[in-house]
Amino acid sequence: MRGKAWFASGLVALLLTSLASAELVSRVQLEDAGSLGDSDIGLKTGAVSPNGEDILVAGMNGYARLLSAEDAGNRALDIELVTGRSSTIQDIAWHPRGNTAIMVGDGGFAMRYDSYDHSVTYVNGSFSVSGYDLSSVVWRPGGDFAYVASTTGQIWKFAEHTGFELLDNLGETHVADMACHRNYNVCVLGTYGEGMAIIDEGHAVTWLGQTAAQTWVGVDCASPVLNECVGFASGLVSKVVGIDTVNTKQSTVEPAVQIGLPSGDYVKVSRGHDGTNLAHIAPLGLVRYMPMSGEAFAVLLPEDAAEWDEVIAGRSLAVVWENSLHNGFIITDYGNIIAFSPAVEEVEMNIMDVLVLGAVAVSVPGVILGLIYMNSPWLQRKYRELRFGKK
Repeated sequence: MRGKAWFASGLVALLLTSLASAELVSRVQLEDAGSLGDSDIGLKTGAVSPNGEDILVAGMNGYARLLSAEDAGNRALDIELVTGRSSTIQDIAWHPRGNTAIMVGDGGFAMRYDSYDHSVTYVNGSFSVSGYDLSSVVWRPGGDFAYVASTTGQIWKFAEHTGFELLDNLGETHVADMACHRNYNVCVLGTYGEGMAIIDEGHAVTWLGQTAAQTWVGVDCASPVLNECVGFASGLVSKVVGIDTVNTKQSTVEPAVQIGLPSGDYVKVSRGHDGTNLAHIAPLGLVRYMPMSGEAFAVLLPEDAAEWDEVIAGRSLAVVWENSLHNGFIITDYGNIIAFSPAVEEVEMNIMDVLVLGAVAVSVPGVILGLIYMNSPWLQRKYRELRFGKK
């Protein structure tokens, strides 16, 4: 009897293990969509326009280019931009209205792209940040101010009519990323060495002590419904910051969550489809985080990317965006353009998940009832009485 119980328990464990292992799959298939050039262009960043039609990419030696978000492999649709600078562009932020975008980078690079005539010009007061290596830029949803950060901890608020104004209560280490809530003029930043901080509507900076131990590489506020942002740190760690929109000093930080992958680490994060996050993995891979449920799962495993093309998979993921769920493009630092779409295996896995869930739903109650029956002489006696009584 004890052997039967162990067998039943093992069966349940096997079924549940099948469910867990089903998460470690790539949910997209890859296709070569060409390249932005014949040599390494040193791409660093990219941003999709608010209307979802264009993607502005940039990188080393002042390189900047406008691509079609829907047809990124079509070079006939590209618009090459002239910055007149040799600095490396590190980050881009579109204005919420979508008619301009700010580009920032090394040596105080701070320029504006205008979609009307595709010109690139200096922003007002750019001399204020001259000599600083600028690492991140973000617009508040109201469109009144942008925040610009550096590799040495400085953060400025920027508006065209006032130029750059340095904020107070700042750190001294590399500001890796900044993001603003989609409905409130509240932003969150992540640094390499001093944790995360919140910038409130009045531009006051409040540091979150529960985050100081991690090296933060990406921050995003993907959900317009939840009053929270999510930070991604090295070690495949993420933390949710619950934002108190009335008093940001009362904001909270949830315990760290670590996703289990066979290889890779977080290096950046992008906005995914339908208010989700796409965390960039190095070597080349992707993880989706679902703010509404708090779940994370693999979209592209580095092992599968390497199997598809070992050379391209060895390059850094510079830009990624989705046009719909599991449909979009990846561009490497070298300039390779990779289209991705839902994997056939993912469809098959969905069917298998249903079958496994059905098997669990049927077998688990039966196993439990069987174990109760095998260990209850009273139930066995009642069963024999009913059975013989019918005869």
